Amino acid sequence: MQRTLLCRVGRSLEPGLGGAPTQRGELRAAGCAPAGRRGGVEAGRRTLARLRSMQTLLVRLVVLLGLTSRLLETSALTGAPWGRASRVFLSPSQVKDRRLGLKVKDSNFTLGGFPSLILAGTIHYFRVPKEYWRDRLLKLRACGFNTVTTHVPWNLHEPRRGQFQFTGNLDLAVFISMALEVDLWVILCPGPYIGSDLDLGGLPSWLLRDPKMKLRTTYKGFTKAVNHYFDELIPRIVSLQVQEDGPIIAVQLENEYGSYHMDEKYMPYVKQALVTRGVKTLLMTADTGQDLTGGRVKNVLATLHLRSINKATYETLSSFQGPSPVLMTVYTASAPDGWGALRHSLDPHHYGALLTEDGDYTPEYVTFQELLRSVTVPSHNLNPNEVHRPPQPESRPRVVYKPVTATYYMSLWDALPYLDEPTRSAKPVSMEKLSVNQGSGQSSGYILYETAISSGGLLTSRGHVQDRGQVFLDNLYIGVLDHASTELTIPRRSDYEGSQMLRILVENQGRLACGPDINKERKGLTGDIYLNKSPLRKFKIYSLEMKPKFIQRDLPNIWKPALFQPRGPAFFLGLLRVGDHPRDTFIKMQDWTKGVVFINGQNLGRYWNIGPQETLYLPGPWLQPGANEIVVFEEWKSALVIQFTDSPQLGY
Repeated sequence: MQRTLLCRVGRSLEPGLGGAPTQRGELRAAGCAPAGRRGGVEAGRRTLARLRSMQTLLVRLVVLLGLTSRLLETSALTGAPWGRASRVFLSPSQVKDRRLGLKVKDSNFTLGGFPSLILAGTIHYFRVPKEYWRDRLLKLRACGFNTVTTHVPWNLHEPRRGQFQFTGNLDLAVFISMALEVDLWVILCPGPYIGSDLDLGGLPSWLLRDPKMKLRTTYKGFTKAVNHYFDELIPRIVSLQVQEDGPIIAVQLENEYGSYHMDEKYMPYVKQALVTRGVKTLLMTADTGQDLTGGRVKNVLATLHLRSINKATYETLSSFQGPSPVLMTVYTASAPDGWGALRHSLDPHHYGALLTEDGDYTPEYVTFQELLRSVTVPSHNLNPNEVHRPPQPESRPRVVYKPVTATYYMSLWDALPYLDEPTRSAKPVSMEKLSVNQGSGQSSGYILYETAISSGGLLTSRGHVQDRGQVFLDNLYIGVLDHASTELTIPRRSDYEGSQMLRILVENQGRLACGPDINKERKGLTGDIYLNKSPLRKFKIYSLEMKPKFIQRDLPNIWKPALFQPRGPAFFLGLLRVGDHPRDTFIKMQDWTKGVVFINGQNLGRYWNIGPQETLYLPGPWLQPGANEIVVFEEWKSALVIQFTDSPQLGY
């Protein structure tokens, strides 16, 4: 799966957007060795020297990607002396005539007719508090980059079919305009599929309501939805293209389609869908070395993800693209981290970031800053006016707030009568097929199934629990059904009087972000559940999506004093009081078990005592002077006390 280089910030906006516990940092640079600053720069220079002796096709800034993780986009004149690189480092303020846009001329890029060097890093606007967008963009620019790449998550912009969101933290046009204000070009990746370790790769889950859905193909059910989405999205960005004096210099079609390649007509369709709606800037594809040919599109620049790359890759690229520039757009350094496992990182800096999740600088940031300065401002011709960089923003202060005691609680069972009317169905129904959200189904969170049983015995899931189901007999916890455990014994009690209520609380731990199985990624109970080999029937199904509206408005006013530590799924309420100037902090759920944390209705993310992650980042802008409401949904055992720290604890 892919990993983002230059910005993965915040955690999922919803519990269902990702199952991995990794806190995402910014300005990603996983490939950096943990050596000192000067050592990292010298290593880069030695690598550059080796590249000069290779074939002409390889004489690029490709080596920079060997020192970065997921995205460092770079190209330069073939064979151009490194001492002259600064002359082609162009930012928007240096290009007066943008009508020509970004062009490919032989093996060069040109901007405004001048040879141009692209140094780009990714910032996902939807993973950064809007109040911090400018800070992160300035830090990108101050490090020595001249381009920001950002991806557009369809599932967040159209969470319900036909209902679009482009305001607040999803105001894409403001983010792009802000990039221009800080003198950065923009490479835009509108999808429709973007990967990026997002739930379903950024595709909305309501697409899976169609039992015949074939994602990322020209299947009519999919293209109809894409067309509707593009009709809303593309008009918002066409005026921001470089030809219209905006910062967008390139648009990427889809993402790594060569690894999927279910429909050879699909990528030409995406190209046409963009062009007919007014996209006229440079188009590109992006694929790994082994999938390069499968994702290519005629007359579209093919770029590389630095995975499975070898000499033959460049020969293949040259065979169908000719002497074009080589643009590296992704470097995958490691697999995703998972709950209950050690981090995959080889050391604390491998697949790390140039900035921490809260925007603080890392040693790697300085290393890259020096490396890029050595490329763009050569030492033998030092002229500080050649490449202007804005002042480096100061790190934002963090604070350790006093512990908060959850003074009230409400069990899930007590809340059920006050929630929306449950769905009644003879058979289990998956999240996506519920009639909630104006017919768009449920995307994330939890879902509760209830059915009456008159005897105990062997409960069997046959793999139909997606992803983790806690089983209760009335309010009595029985055990867990998940991918590893598919059977449970329901006690055979002698005191059954009529029937007992069997409850299965299923958590959506995140849909796959890539691969051919994304078409099967429905959550909840996706098929029959059997008791003594007989399928259970007559279900009541409660949608527990854990959206802000659910937390802020739908919880009933039946809170009870938390005088002890109740067990079982429950909500807990506490108040955090802060001064006039709220600051960033980290929440530490020490001695709690597993659940989700909300602050003033904002979903901070999930916690689980099996680790490796132990803290959740709480941005200062999400706090308000005075009282702040913290709601915790705990699945099993609470600690009542919510603690704070000024540093992340990620399981290193």
